[in-house]
Amino acid sequence: MVGIPSRHKSLALLAGVLLAQVLMLAVEVKRDSRGRLIRVWSMTAVTPFEKGGAWGFGKVRGVWDHYFALQGTTRQNEELRNENGELKLTISQLQSKAAEADRLALLLNFRQSHERIPMVMARVIGASAGTASHTVEIDRGERDGIRRNMAVITPDGAVGKIIEIYRDTAQVLLLSDKEGGAGAMIVGSRVQSPVKGTGEPMLSMSYVAAEETVNAGEKIVTSGMDKIFPRDVPIGTVLDVKQGNPFKQIRVRPAARLDRLEEVIVLLTQEPVNFKNDAGGESAQPAAGNSAPPASGKPAAEKP
Repeated sequence: MVGIPSRHKSLALLAGVLLAQVLMLAVEVKRDSRGRLIRVWSMTAVTPFEKGGAWGFGKVRGVWDHYFALQGTTRQNEELRNENGELKLTISQLQSKAAEADRLALLLNFRQSHERIPMVMARVIGASAGTASHTVEIDRGERDGIRRNMAVITPDGAVGKIIEIYRDTAQVLLLSDKEGGAGAMIVGSRVQSPVKGTGEPMLSMSYVAAEETVNAGEKIVTSGMDKIFPRDVPIGTVLDVKQGNPFKQIRVRPAARLDRLEEVIVLLTQEPVNFKNDAGGESAQPAAGNSAPPASGKPAAEKP
């Protein structure tokens, strides 16, 4: 018997395997018309490439989206910062308007409660630039009836006096100026002594005798002796007292905020003005034409 060479055996084996595969494929295709086996082989071969592509694309898209997201967030933050700044400015303006409305209401109430007293309300439009001089400029002048040496006040108390007048403006010398001051007296003891400016926020009361009793917290009002301010206009409160010889050294905190003046009142007369005291009442003022009660406390005899 003639033997089959090994090379031919290999070819025959290969042909058999291929024939078996074709038969199995034919049977599979016949069993499943959609070619399930081919799909499995195809998916198995393609899946690694698809996974790699999907992973790479996902990474690129993530970086891209993150970049644009950061750009969008930065833009939104900038818009929010601008909006926040605008809101802060609006709130500041509203607070300023509210404070101005409160001040104007206080001035209006003061004016209405003193209708019989000639006065002019004015707005502060300028102030001295240096610390050597304490003056302000107001928007009322000669044509509004303003004259030199007229008293300037606020509902809180004395401010100063008119020193220069123009057609539509005037200049006010504040009590705190070194040249400023007013005739004054201590409310409790009625001791009279001038109050002068020091060029600083606090005032100074001079020429109070060393033997007089003066305590911190006592009220000081105008005496009317300077012929500028009416009587009993609040000047301030005693801040501290130092014993001296022959006079005490008394520092006074002004009743009016001389460093924050925005609206003031110019008195066109020296007629007394009633100011509300800390208890909510009004300072006692003698009625015009009324005499003081007799020293004995008994009523005066009626005329027949």
